[in-house]
Amino acid sequence: MIELKFSEIINQNKELENKLQSSPFRITILSNIIVHQIKEILEYSLREKGINANVKFGNYDNIVQDSHIHNQSNAVIIFWELCNVIEGLQYKIGVLDKNELDDILEMTKSEIDLVLKQFEKTSLVLINRFTSLPFSNYNIRKNNMEELAELLNSYLEEKSSPNLKLVDIDKIIASVSVDNSVDLRFFYSSKALYSIDFFKAYSLFVKPFFMSANGNAKKALIFDCDNTLWNGILGEDGFNNIEMSTSTNKGRIFAEIQSIALELNNQGILIGICSKNNPKDVDEVIEFHPDMLLRKEYIAVNKSNWSDKVTNLQNIAQELNIGLDSLVFIDDSSFEVNMIREKLPAVTALQVPGKLHEYPKMLREKKSLFYNLSSTIEDKTKIKMYKQQTKREASKKDFNDIEDYLSALELKLTIYEDDETIIPRMSQMSQKTNQFNLTTKRYTEADIKNFIDAPDYDVYAFSAIDKFGDNGITGLSIIAVKNKNKIAEAEIDTFLMSCRVIGRNIEYRFIYEILNSIHARGINKVRATYVPSEKNSQVESFYKNVGFYEKKGNKEHNEYVLDLLNYNPKKIDYIKVTYRNDI
Repeated sequence: MIELKFSEIINQNKELENKLQSSPFRITILSNIIVHQIKEILEYSLREKGINANVKFGNYDNIVQDSHIHNQSNAVIIFWELCNVIEGLQYKIGVLDKNELDDILEMTKSEIDLVLKQFEKTSLVLINRFTSLPFSNYNIRKNNMEELAELLNSYLEEKSSPNLKLVDIDKIIASVSVDNSVDLRFFYSSKALYSIDFFKAYSLFVKPFFMSANGNAKKALIFDCDNTLWNGILGEDGFNNIEMSTSTNKGRIFAEIQSIALELNNQGILIGICSKNNPKDVDEVIEFHPDMLLRKEYIAVNKSNWSDKVTNLQNIAQELNIGLDSLVFIDDSSFEVNMIREKLPAVTALQVPGKLHEYPKMLREKKSLFYNLSSTIEDKTKIKMYKQQTKREASKKDFNDIEDYLSALELKLTIYEDDETIIPRMSQMSQKTNQFNLTTKRYTEADIKNFIDAPDYDVYAFSAIDKFGDNGITGLSIIAVKNKNKIAEAEIDTFLMSCRVIGRNIEYRFIYEILNSIHARGINKVRATYVPSEKNSQVESFYKNVGFYEKKGNKEHNEYVLDLLNYNPKKIDYIKVTYRNDI
């Protein structure tokens, strides 16, 4: 997008608007300066990734008042520019006394409180950190404007909440340069401070927030080996001559690459290998090479063999039980990268830069592909859980009957009801789960909190454990209670489960418990909806299998109804259930 002219972005954005059929993702921008040029740029950056963004603006310099009427959007962006907090602040601030500065500080803090109060229930609120850079970048001494920006930013940090994300606008300005970010001609004529180049960089910077909110964050980083994880060719140079040591010029670059991969792994990103190499040779490097940082315990899957990489990446996605569009693949070979781009366009394929010193910078830039709005304890134990799953699959071969195998697993569920302590994980599951997800609705932490607080909603989750280990919190269901003709009915808004626990009948035990809870409240009718997506076809028959009957359907969704008065669920006694409140 950076290389496109503004006119080209406008034209391509219009084409995407006409093409996308999905529900609009509504973004409201409130600002005390003129920022209207960002609309086409931000919409285009998201629409090209399948997010049907629809950007609207509040009135100019009317942030507080507009916050009362724009709190129903999916997301809000706030440009609260320090230079226009009062007219001419950028030049007046140098001669204001301490009392006058304190008045401006307290006035702005009070306005921040009013605005954030209005957006408490909005799913996602992005507010730019205050900046003095457009008017202070040549100052040697720290001036009043910089101090005011720091005080206001500290106050914003104190207002931390699940739905509030601070955008470090100084980083964006630094990436473009102050001179190229700011257009003072238009600032003095019409309060339009920022340039087209700035808005391009800004849109790319905030894009990961919206990608995560719409379930589009990447989940796995897959490396080739030769000249990708280390310098040199293992089959030709040998074990002792490949470089990834900080003591050599090229080696320290690959040590840095592996360190970045470990950082991502610590955030819950799966690391894998897809390399044309002798598998025993690669295993030896992973286990014994003194400079190797990515040891076996950090690698979720290793496809070192002589098969083509298209097949290997397909197998990796299948083995990890994630979509091809969740993979990022890095290789030094232009042939391999282009082959993946052609044969597997869903995979994000990256080539190691020709200038090797640019490699760590490239990977750091691409870390945003993996950004998640929520982070949880499950992120740090993901590889351990995948290795436990390998043991389960091996154990399955010892049984001829699937029920005998499941009984032998010693499965236990712990069910959580309206538990605020696990909101980040519940939000994360809604944003990341695609395959076993009946409606594919995406919810932020603020959304989940709103459901828990609402008297007409119940939020259920479960954690699963068996003799091979703890799978963590891996299921979520949101139930709405509605009155139709003065008769209470329940409606399943969300029902999803991590692919890690598919195939153990856990989903049936979970929904039976929920249905029992609904019936115990005197509710006899439950409605549910299945909304087809590109990835959830495996759950198309789930509600029928539970006992619901299909009421009606169309291309967009199928509707189901269950009468609890005439319902007899099948028994799954080998899965033991406890409730968190009972522990």
